[in-house]
Amino acid sequence: MKWMGAYLVGYFILLLGILGALWKLGILERLGAGWTVIGLTLAAGLGVILAVANSGTRQSIEIDK
Repeated sequence: MKWMGAYLVGYFILLLGILGALWKLGILERLGAGWTVIGLTLAAGLGVILAVANSGTRQSIEIDK
């Protein structure tokens, strides 16, 4: 769980870099605010899903009878 926060911070920094590049290229102006918010919401949701999926270790538990 402790690495989940670091993963999310890194993901959002990456997302901000991509948004900065799209803004500089003028692509965000052509898309409009609505589609930009929708894309950001989807990207943030994907980041949370990936962070949760990659946090912790998977262990198999064997039960002796």
